[in-house]
Amino acid sequence: MQEDFEDWEITPDAQPKAADYGYDLDAALSGVVGLEAQIPADAYTADILGQARGGNGVLIDDSGLVLTIGYLVTEAQQVHLHTRHGQVVEGHVLGIDNASGLGLVQALDPLDIPALKLGDSRHATPREEVVVGGAGGRKRSVAANIVARQEFAGYWEYLIEEAIFTAPAHPNWGGTALIGPAGDLLGIGSLQLQHQGPGGRVAPLNMMVPVELLAPVYEQLKTGKRTQARPWLGLFAQEHEDTVVIVGLAGEGPASRAGLREGDVVRKAAGMELTNLADFYRSVWALGAPGVQAPLTVEREGDVFDVVVTTADRHDFLKKPRLN
Repeated sequence: MQEDFEDWEITPDAQPKAADYGYDLDAALSGVVGLEAQIPADAYTADILGQARGGNGVLIDDSGLVLTIGYLVTEAQQVHLHTRHGQVVEGHVLGIDNASGLGLVQALDPLDIPALKLGDSRHATPREEVVVGGAGGRKRSVAANIVARQEFAGYWEYLIEEAIFTAPAHPNWGGTALIGPAGDLLGIGSLQLQHQGPGGRVAPLNMMVPVELLAPVYEQLKTGKRTQARPWLGLFAQEHEDTVVIVGLAGEGPASRAGLREGDVVRKAAGMELTNLADFYRSVWALGAPGVQAPLTVEREGDVFDVVVTTADRHDFLKKPRLN
């Protein structure tokens, strides 16, 4: 990464201005670091997410714990953290929680920056003014508003019941800090999505993972223990006209082994009629732990048939963090 923080910046009219906030904005933004991760070519996620990944992380503890979005560091063998003042520190991936999508990295040398206090987004409401902070201070950050709090289902077997959506969007959203009116951390940047507003106008939004989802898994992640896993099918799916369509398969995962194909329409899961991704995931997850058999009813080229997928633990397909 070794980037110069002057190489690019958010347009000046979208940058936050220190006078508009009742906390020390520059101090809060100092806790956001740049993050780069290197992933081996033979890693399970290398083809999907790439081998060189870059984004942001947030120092949340003076001991060097950095919170980020998990896909940046999944299967990472090397991680480096960059402060806005040019300090570069190696990091070690402690763990990733697939349910929330959050990842935790340990800085292996002291980071000469202040930690950002963990907040609670449950009282944050639409129209509230926030800052989406990127590594590099105000010039790499966006003055934004919360525009929605609602369920989000991702195509990779992912579901957040009350995700946070902000606008305008940050262009380097992965691992950004959602900073609330009290100067504390309310969420971690995950995605950029396109939203169609009035008059058909399309505008980008950021989806943020609420920071309180860290609390139930914090101690496990800190100690390198696996968090509780859900049964994993190993497929990618999308909603299309009140149906669930398989749009891809994850390598030699459970769905591929069961003979499912791209283009298959999943009509039922565990006997439940499906019209959306959230119901699909909840039906499978309610069956039990990884390894449970998931009965699906599938339509393929006009034929409807039943298939049973033996689910797995997604972690078992991934490379483990390198010990430092």
